[in-house]
This record gives sequence, C-alpha cells and structure tokens, in this order.
Amino acid sequence: MHRYFGIIIVLSAIQNDLFAAEAGMPQLNPKYWASQAFWLILVFTILYISIAKFYLPKIKNNLDNRENRIKDDLEDANKFKELSESKQKEYEKILEDAKKEINKIHVESKNTLDKDIYTKKQSIEKEIEKEISKAQKEISDLKKNSVSDIQKISENIASDIIEKISGDKLNESSIKATVEDLSKKNMGKYL
Repeated sequence: MHRYFGIIIVLSAIQNDLFAAEAGMPQLNPKYWASQAFWLILVFTILYISIAKFYLPKIKNNLDNRENRIKDDLEDANKFKELSESKQKEYEKILEDAKKEINKIHVESKNTLDKDIYTKKQSIEKEIEKEISKAQKEISDLKKNSVSDIQKISENIASDIIEKISGDKLNESSIKATVEDLSKKNMGKYL
C-alpha cells in the first residue's frame, strides 16, 4: 500500500513539473502553495503516524521495561539488604554466644585447675607432714639411742681414765650409776 502511494506521488510530481527549476524561489510563488501545503500535511501526517504507531510504543515499552527492571532490582536490593542485616545479626549473636561460651569454659577450667592444684597441694602437704613426722621419729629414736650410746662410751672412757689414774679397776655398776645420774641432770640442756 505504501509503495502504491509513493508511486502516485512521484507520478503527480512529474506531471506537474514540480522538479523543474524556475527563476527565483519557487516556494514563495503562490502558484505552488497548495501543493506545498499538501506535501507538508502529507509528510508530517506520515511522520506523525509512523512515530505514534511504531516508534513511540517501542520507546514506551523500553522505558516501562527499564522502570520495571529498576523496581525489581531495588526490591531485590532491599531484600538482600534485609537478608544481609539479618545474617549480620545472626553472626553477631553467634559471636556473642561464642564469647560467653569461652568465658564459661575459662571459668570452668580455672576452677578445675584450682581444685587440682588444691588437691595436689593437700597431698604434697600430707606427704611432707609424713616425712617430717618420720624424720622427727627418727631424730627422737636417734636421740634415745645416742643417749644410751653416749652413756656406754662415757662409762668406758670414765673407767679407762680412772683405771689409768688410780691403777685400780673400779666397779662398773658404780661408774654406770654415776654416768646415768650426770646424764639425767644434763640431758635437759642438750635435748
């Protein structure tokens, strides 16, 4: 249809000698004003219809699609923002719970170590007390044994000295009684 319309326009232009050049400006010649008005209205009508029917709907459709895509992207961005905020809150909660758990484990381990240290300290103190009492018993036994040993040595030395000085051997029981008497009197000083 458009072809036929174009052919009709070209043929009418050829018949009317519209392409012929005349002296001066033909657009100002009143003879051509009617044809110029016709072509002006025709061209602008075709342009208007083609723009209104073909180009504007495509442009409007593209703008609508772009606006819808922007809205969808904004909605998605808001959803992702809310999701990331909720994940961050979960992360912070998990982190806080982990800190509490670490503090709890720290306190429990400290208490356990304190109990272990106290138990080991008690057992070591008991062992030390046993060793001390054992040493004290050995010392007291040694003192008792040493007193009797000292008394025997003193008796032997006293009898040897008396025998050397006097030349006579004295009675051992009297030397023994004298040494025991002296050691009982002086034992409190040394023991």
